Amino acid sequence: MNILSKDKVILNGTASDKSEAIKLAGSLLVQAGHVEEGYVEKMQEREEMVSTYMGGGLAIPHGTKEAKSMVLSTGLSIVRFLEGVDFGGDEPAFVVIGIAAAGGDHMEILTNVAMIFTEDESIERVMNASTEEEILAIFEGGLQT
Repeated sequence: MNILSKDKVILNGTASDKSEAIKLAGSLLVQAGHVEEGYVEKMQEREEMVSTYMGGGLAIPHGTKEAKSMVLSTGLSIVRFLEGVDFGGDEPAFVVIGIAAAGGDHMEILTNVAMIFTEDESIERVMNASTEEEILAIFEGGLQT
């Protein structure tokens, strides 16, 4: 099973708040079979403990440590919000990446995603992408496992 695939990318997500945004990103992981249903709730819990907003328009919600047993396989979902969603940062999140990491993949995946977004043009490329394939191409290089 691919960590990231077209069915886990939404180009024009809409959410009235970060809770809805997390639910949307999490539901893609559930539908793809990466996590059990309860994982999305654990993503919400994590957000209440500490914001997953990384700056630069990027949020990376993921489950709590207790949610580890609900992860069936490593996977990512990407939801782009053209209007942005308030995650409590200094600017809205325009890209929300849901992460489910099996075993010890967690830090590696977070690091890889963060590294992709350290390049200023990456968030711009994601925001300007017109197809799911374009978004996949941006991530493919940084997420080889």
